[in-house]
Amino acid sequence: MSHDIPTAARPAPDRKPDHCDRTRNPSDRKQNPSERKHGPYRAPGPPAPQTPAALHPSGLVTLLLGAALPMIDFFVVNVAFPSIESDLGASAALEMVVAGYAVVYASLLVLGGRLGDARGRRRLFLWGVAAFGVTSLACGFAPGVWWLTAARAAQGAASAMMFPQVLATIQATSEGRARSRAIGLFGSVGGISVVTGQVLGGVLVAADLGGTGWRAIFLINVPVVLVILAIGARTVPESRSESPARGDTAGTVLLACGLVALLLPLTEGRAAGWPWWSIALLGAAAVLACSFYAVERREERAGRSPLLPPSLLREPGVRRGLLIGAPVFLGFSSFMFESALLLQQGLRYGALKAGLTLVPMGLAQFTASVRAPRLTERFGAGRVLVLSAVAQGTGLGALLLALFTQWPALPPVALAPALLLCGLGQGLQLPTYYRVLLSGVPAARAGAGSGLAATAQQSGLALGVATLGSLFLALTPQYGMREALAAVLALQACGLLALVVMGVRMPRAVG
Repeated sequence: MSHDIPTAARPAPDRKPDHCDRTRNPSDRKQNPSERKHGPYRAPGPPAPQTPAALHPSGLVTLLLGAALPMIDFFVVNVAFPSIESDLGASAALEMVVAGYAVVYASLLVLGGRLGDARGRRRLFLWGVAAFGVTSLACGFAPGVWWLTAARAAQGAASAMMFPQVLATIQATSEGRARSRAIGLFGSVGGISVVTGQVLGGVLVAADLGGTGWRAIFLINVPVVLVILAIGARTVPESRSESPARGDTAGTVLLACGLVALLLPLTEGRAAGWPWWSIALLGAAAVLACSFYAVERREERAGRSPLLPPSLLREPGVRRGLLIGAPVFLGFSSFMFESALLLQQGLRYGALKAGLTLVPMGLAQFTASVRAPRLTERFGAGRVLVLSAVAQGTGLGALLLALFTQWPALPPVALAPALLLCGLGQGLQLPTYYRVLLSGVPAARAGAGSGLAATAQQSGLALGVATLGSLFLALTPQYGMREALAAVLALQACGLLALVVMGVRMPRAVG
């Protein structure tokens, strides 16, 4: 836009204009044909930073569909465990099917976010989706349990490449209410995907499509991947950090080793009888965590690019988000794990019936998570957090009441009200977690922030199964499944009480 004074507003000249005057305003002279076509010549300067294109609804849907894949796959094997055990003839190693995926996924999430910042988030997202499709094929055609374990670990690596780009792209290509709605939808997808994983697993195992049995839970990913690749290349805007960070080899290795040392013994230690190596690994995990923090602090003080900047932890929103996430994810993953065992082994439901029983919880969870952004804008994140904890706590109480009054002849309809309340509470919690945590992350650190949020989520899910899930399995032989569930849900209720306290003390403006 020109800032010259309009001709009609210029003062009258003292003399007649000389048509050969070389000192007149350049904007007054006639343009030559080249200038009319290409514009006047300007001296070259530094290129202006490119702003990423805005995220449109079709691109958001594609990103959310990609985000759903790794979350569904974390839980999809729960319902299929009996079929996998029967087909592959191995039971002791089946826990590694979950552990291998969770450990690799959690270990590489932050690195995936960093690579997206440097190489382009759309590029990493599409490469991750393609790798997820290939590893899903490897899982679907696994000839043995150890092949399946290795393929699941590779699938976790593909998920770590793909998943962080979703939140980082939302952060970088949207703002204001559009960003809040997108994050709310992301939280809703995260919640319903976990339930969908178990429902879909039950349906596919029972359908036995083409005689594939449990293999269909992995093969079904391939057509979904092809759709995402076809649409994502055109609808997802490219974005990257304006100043890409250099690699942090030491931090990456320490983080991966620390998570493996923590999650592996918690997942496998109980089944193996807590051998010496499991105790040693837990001790090593503490040492590796301290070493990781020291290395990252040194890197940041030196002005380099740590994998996970410790200064992020000094942001109040980040700290609040991590505190919220601990009871949310520990309780959520363990509840889904225990409910799968309760329905199939305790109440003797088949795979299809067990999956369909969870439909009311999934629908309530999706509805609540979609409404969560508006509720947060109206009442504040703290009050929404309190409401979610009260709803879920009431649902857990109603579930125990039904189990202790109608066991073991308990039809699915008797569980529906309790599962509905649990879904409402969980649906409000997940978007609130992401909204509070990401509100404290600067835009320039979108990749690192989304990597931190996703790592905390995935680690919490794995820890929930490894701790509360293992406690449930340990108590069941001695006290029975119903009593074991009551003990574990009592611990989960303590976490919900902590959410109430955090919600009450949270400032109104947070999120």
